[in-house]
Amino acid sequence: MQSPPMRPITIASVDDYDIVVMGVAHILEHYRDRVVIAELDTNKAVSDMVDVVLYDSFAQPESDHDEISVLIRNPRARRVAVYTWNFHPDLIHSARKQGVRGYLSKALPARDLVDALEAIHAGKIVISDPPFRVRSIGGLNWPGRSEGLTDRESEILALITQGKSNAEVARLTYLSPNTVKSYIRTIYRKINVTSRTQAVLWGVRHGFTPDHHRIEHWRGGP
Repeated sequence: MQSPPMRPITIASVDDYDIVVMGVAHILEHYRDRVVIAELDTNKAVSDMVDVVLYDSFAQPESDHDEISVLIRNPRARRVAVYTWNFHPDLIHSARKQGVRGYLSKALPARDLVDALEAIHAGKIVISDPPFRVRSIGGLNWPGRSEGLTDRESEILALITQGKSNAEVARLTYLSPNTVKSYIRTIYRKINVTSRTQAVLWGVRHGFTPDHHRIEHWRGGP
């Protein structure tokens, strides 16, 4: 007798920026026979059980793991995985301690990402190798990409737009203060501003303000 066909696993992508979530959906689109995105609307809660919640760490406070714990505790999330470029050992240890079953690199090719999600759904713990270079795979998206910002530069600008100081950005991203300053100088040049106030206003006008509805749904909010 033939084995019954395996159903696609359901994935909920969680991030406060719609453009980031849509980018993840885009790279998974070619694997609809294996993975199905459960919900894309930030203003609509996921009501059914989800096989794997993929927590995208873009412009999230990586050193404050409250949002991860919210997902871990939610009974609608069978498994939780972090999707990130930041492989600092402390972050991996903290995520694993909370119960995260996957710590996945944004450098993974789409096929490898799907393989990892299926393995996590099957009960395995998957920790990607740290990327040799911090470069996201093609197909992902982020605010400011069309204006020439890299994903890392976009993330720094998003944190600045949220009102974070240079010291806070460094702490949240596990980058050195000098590295943060270097990124900021490059960002200013690319978006043609000369001050932090101008950069924040530019960020507000170009979609760098987060929408917290997505994580609030998992927290039990409206």
